Parts: sequence; C-alpha cells; structure tokens
Amino acid sequence: MNTRTTGTSWRAALLAVPLCLATHFASAAVQDITAQFRPDPTNPMVNKFTNTTPQSGVCPGHMPARCEALGIFSIRTTDITFASVGPIEPYHADPRQGLTFKVPSEWRSFEVVSAQGDREIVEMRISGVGSRFNTTNPPGVHIWSPLPANWTHPPAPCQYTGMWAAGNTLRLWFWIVPEGAGACSMPTPERVPTSNFSMLEYAYELRTPNPLGMRTGQYTGSISYSIGPYKDFDFGDIYMPNDEVLTFNFSLTVEHVLKVDLPPGGSRIELLPEGGWQAWLNQGRRPARLFRDQTFTLSASSRFKMNLECGLVIGNTCGLRNDAGDQVPVQIAVSLPYGVRDQYDQPVNKLPLRLDGVGTELLQPVYYLDNRPAKLHFEVGRDDVGEMLKTPGTTYTGTATVIWDSEV
Repeated sequence: MNTRTTGTSWRAALLAVPLCLATHFASAAVQDITAQFRPDPTNPMVNKFTNTTPQSGVCPGHMPARCEALGIFSIRTTDITFASVGPIEPYHADPRQGLTFKVPSEWRSFEVVSAQGDREIVEMRISGVGSRFNTTNPPGVHIWSPLPANWTHPPAPCQYTGMWAAGNTLRLWFWIVPEGAGACSMPTPERVPTSNFSMLEYAYELRTPNPLGMRTGQYTGSISYSIGPYKDFDFGDIYMPNDEVLTFNFSLTVEHVLKVDLPPGGSRIELLPEGGWQAWLNQGRRPARLFRDQTFTLSASSRFKMNLECGLVIGNTCGLRNDAGDQVPVQIAVSLPYGVRDQYDQPVNKLPLRLDGVGTELLQPVYYLDNRPAKLHFEVGRDDVGEMLKTPGTTYTGTATVIWDSEV
C-alpha cells in the first residue's frame, strides 16, 4: 500500500486589544462520549461503531441484556441534581406543579469533524430517564404505591423497565422514554413538603455514520442540552436544577485496514500463451495472446484507489522491451472480490489499470473484506505478439508497479 499525505501551513498575525467585559457564563456539565470502528475479522458483515464510553447506572448494574437489545447506553451522574423550591400539593391540577419528567427524546443531529476536515453527521436522543428521589417521612415514598401510575409502573408514554428500589424516604427508578414521547407525569395523593433528586440517570441512543465511507482518523464534535423548566431536561416548575447545560463531547475513532498479500514468487510474472508454447514450436501456430492471471488476497474496510507506475511507459500503460530495443505494451487489469464496487457502483471485473488512474480512482467495499481472493491480469494482445515473434529467441522484460492507495 502506498499512502500519501499532503499538508499546508499558514500564519496569522493577531492584534491583542485589552477589553473589559462583564459577562455571565452559564455553568455546564460535560459528558465525554467515545466510539470506535475497527474491522472485526470474525464478524466482517457488521460494520458499525462500538460505543466505548464507560457506562454506569442502570444498564451495566441492573439490565445489561435489555439495554443491549434496545441499543441504549446509560450514564449515572451526580453532577446534575434537582431540588424542590416548594411543596407538591395533593392532586394538583397542573402536572408541572408535581412530578413530571420530560427529556429530549427526539433525534437531534450534529457534525463531527476530522483533523483533515472531513465532516460526518451523528444523531443522538435520550431514551431513558431515572434518578434517586428523596423526601421526608411522612409522607414517604410509599404513598405512590397504590396508584396505577407510580415509580414502578410509569405513566404513559414512559415505559416499564423493572428497575426500582425503595426505602421510607427514597426511591431509585428508571423508565424507558420512546422517541418523541413528551412529558411523563404522576399524580400525588398527599402533600409533599420538600423533596429532591440527588443524581440524574439517563440512557441515550446513537445513530452513527457508516464507517466504511469514512477515512481513518478521529472525528470530534459536541451537542448541548439545556436543563430547567421548559428546557430540554424539564422536571416541571417545582424542581430547579443545579446546572443549566449538559454538553456531550464526542470522539469517534476510525481505524481502517488495507492489506494486500501476494503468494511467494507472485511479484515475478511470466507471460505465456494458452496451453504453453508447444503449438507455436510444433506447428508454427501464432498465439492469440500472452497472459498471466496473478492471484492475491485483499483485506479492506474503506475506500481506496489503484494506480500504476511503469519502468517503460507506452501510451497509458506499461511496456516490455527486448535487448534489440523492440517494445510492446502490456495491458494490466484487476478483478476484486464481490463486495467491492467502483465509482459507478459496479462490480470490479477485469477493470483496466492505467497510468492516468482513470477508472480506478474510487473503489469502495460495501462491507469489511478479510483476506478475500482477487486477481491481477497481465496480457499482450495478438498484434503485439506478432511483432514479438518477428525476432524469436529474444526475451522481453519490464516492470510494472501496482499501487493500492488509501488516500482517496
């Protein structure tokens, strides 16, 4: 593989001017999200990012199998808390005056950008919410137990997970939040003078780009959600957060494979007629062509291009020469495994390799190929074979370099 990189440098002159500004900066909780794509030879048809963010809370601790089935990941953080600013009155008419929970469950998109300037779109949504609810006793957390909608059996549209734990003054809970669900609100049968949520637990779901279409590198980006009444994370009008913003910083790492293996002696090509030279030697029958199909194996998880370099250039291809200086062109082509498409979304079957690179400037695997067989085709055509046979007993030689280039 031949990989080439280019770089540019620039300089900027900056003028420093003293400024006096009175600015209020909102605090922001930060969560780092990491994901990685590395081809897996044991599962080549699965080509997606693996979330490498350390999980906490409900998914690893209470329901790992269900979270995996739902495609969600959970985080538990004490950086975000909510405290009541007043009591909850019994059977309040306005849901916002009691226990109500709304999270950004709709999909939102943002860009991640590589160091080379490549841009991709990532989508995210919050797909679950939970916390530790703390209150006084009386009334205690058990006043909600007889209600149809309680901590264990969430109000619609939120969904049951089976995760809960309780004491007289606390309740650990977690609910699934469907896409675009809106608020989930619970009635309160008795007056609750004071209460708080001492942490925030959430599950999130990601839609990441197809890594096979991305170049190797690290892609970074961020998305921020507001916290508080009528904001993204909204726990109603009674509960005020200790923070105003939750920012997710994303880092997606792409590690591609492009590997070519020739069999022993595969770099030396001998061109022969169909069936060997016997028909020419015994009967004087001129060969229709001289050729050789050279097998190799290819491992590839990302787009690449193929180029040709020649020791002797004849037109748009390489040439062979004998000691007398006679020259003939040799046509070179490539056939790639099923699953590799050209720029026109066509399979690659005896696709010509040319010095100008036309036709092989974009070759794209549709899934990860691991040690799949492929072929290079070398051929001298009938007319040029006739020229070679005018001087029998001579040897034609030449060099051709085939380049697989990941920089597309």
